[in-house]
Amino acid sequence: MSTVTDTRTLEDSDVEEVLDLMRAALGEPPLLRRTPELFRWKHVDNPFGPSIALVAIEGRRIVGFRSFMRWDLSTPEGEILRCVRAVDTATHPDHQRRGIFRRLTEECVEIATARGIDIVFNTPNEKSKPGYLKMGWREVGPIGALVRPSIHMFSKTAEQLLDPGRFLRGSRPAGGPMPADRTALGLRTPRTPEYVAWRFGAHPSARYFLAGEGEGIAVVRPNVRRGRAELVVADIFGDPAQGMAAATHSARSAYLATWFSKGSPERAAAVRRGFIPVPGMTALTLVMRPLSDVADTLENMGAWDVAVSDFELL
Repeated sequence: MSTVTDTRTLEDSDVEEVLDLMRAALGEPPLLRRTPELFRWKHVDNPFGPSIALVAIEGRRIVGFRSFMRWDLSTPEGEILRCVRAVDTATHPDHQRRGIFRRLTEECVEIATARGIDIVFNTPNEKSKPGYLKMGWREVGPIGALVRPSIHMFSKTAEQLLDPGRFLRGSRPAGGPMPADRTALGLRTPRTPEYVAWRFGAHPSARYFLAGEGEGIAVVRPNVRRGRAELVVADIFGDPAQGMAAATHSARSAYLATWFSKGSPERAAAVRRGFIPVPGMTALTLVMRPLSDVADTLENMGAWDVAVSDFELL
């Protein structure tokens, strides 16, 4: 049973202590270093709105943290669903298994419901997924990977600074004006100019670049995975065939990797350019909990229209 005496809304003065808590509980991934800049980008500067964020207090010490990141999803009919994503959560190692995670999560759900949020969704790991399912989340389905090897597939690199010139030809920083987004085929993030500038141009630690110009543009990210140069195709704007062709023509990496929903024009363009699914691979599992009267049909991957950019490095 939890011995936490209080929970309250996160205050600006709490951020440094919360970051220390997250490092103690979760470590620090190289591409998502737990800095005040990343925290602000994610929870304050987000164009969909500021996060719902709570802390658990024992004495004068913060021992738990939970945040629901604001997000919007557009339906094929043009309706906007107001959503949150259950993202950052941490409990201090000395206070785990006392119900803090569940208490903070359920309080965030109550706040989100009161604010008229339609859906909470996220991609928990296998350790935390059962806890979400016990709290009413439902499994939507798996997210895998599509890869396209290059002639450099078996070449390893010591490159760690991710110089874009080592990964693609003619790179340009992302974040500026892009071709208008297409109509949603399922639940889809509205790719507004404000979102594009924030998601691809202002990320404090990830560097996104553009391949192609004109009617079809790919947003790509250099990466090193297991010693090999990887070029992630995070999103496509405009004509999918032209954008995907630009990504493959520009690549100098060992391979390219991406993911788009089945049935989407971007996935079809990827397959035509030689991308193949990695057999049996589940990179993430999408789960959701409806907070309003939304259709049960949303509880399968066929109802979602997603890309790599909807999930990576958030």
